[in-house]
Amino acid sequence: MDNIYFWIIFNICVLGLLILDLFVLNRKNETVTVKSALWWSAFWIGLAIAFNIFVYFWKGKTAAFEFLTGYLIEESLSVDNLFVFMLIFNYFRVPAEYQRKVLFWGIIGALVLRALFIVVGVSLINQFHWTVFVLGAFLVFTGIKMFLGSDEEINPEKNPIITLVNKFLRVTKQYHGDSFFTRINGQLFATPLFIVTLVVETTDIVFAADSIPAILAVSKDPFIVYTSNVFALLGLRSLYFALAGIMQLFHYIHYGLSLILIFIGVKLVAGGAGWFEIDMKYALMIVAGILALSILFSIWFPKKDEEPKDNSVEANENK
Repeated sequence: MDNIYFWIIFNICVLGLLILDLFVLNRKNETVTVKSALWWSAFWIGLAIAFNIFVYFWKGKTAAFEFLTGYLIEESLSVDNLFVFMLIFNYFRVPAEYQRKVLFWGIIGALVLRALFIVVGVSLINQFHWTVFVLGAFLVFTGIKMFLGSDEEINPEKNPIITLVNKFLRVTKQYHGDSFFTRINGQLFATPLFIVTLVVETTDIVFAADSIPAILAVSKDPFIVYTSNVFALLGLRSLYFALAGIMQLFHYIHYGLSLILIFIGVKLVAGGAGWFEIDMKYALMIVAGILALSILFSIWFPKKDEEPKDNSVEANENK
């Protein structure tokens, strides 16, 4: 069977799972409970592990290590991204029962965008070897910047997509159920839920700028790179609802992720220059070790309570 069939079958299965999740199993707008989110997270993680076993028998041990390392990196970076999603939802006062739909369409957009980025990235690396050093340097720079700027504030209201939409569309001030558009006095209006979805979509472009080079540093196989990204994204919604109440406890994970990016960048440059190669199983152990230590340090040294600050949501609500 040619590889093209695996691509087709894989994407059909992913689309089927997403449709089943949103339109069959969770067709009612209900607040996602932590228990339900944990079960779904376990399902998606189990599915990724099962696929990893399939990759082992199909492509061999090296490919299986590459998939698992890539999946772990993408899932780890996704945890950091969840903080941003939480900020966006809080800023726009998105009702809990509608957050699932926003994340669903955010994942659909992310799958398309990342597939495009992966195809372009792999093509560049295969045709121009020097891009390996550019990607490696970018990862090291991003990791250092992330490490030094962990407390940098993100302001959803500065997202250019908000200005653009307000320029071309009428936007209601209230939510209209889970609808993206509604008609008032015969005129079409976009709802805040549509704005939030666009903000999540555009924010993922920034996330992809870090995650795609990181996974390309692990594997040059487009199928491995794409599938590890897909499985990390599929579990993102459930992971958000499972960790939403305790994400603030993992305040050291930001530093762990920055060290992972630096390590992957150094590995990519060193391998490209022919200085030394790090076996994938050791790379996997290092990535997992850094992530585990960042979580343990967060538990051992909890963050001190800070003075409450003015909430930008309140200001936005009074506009």
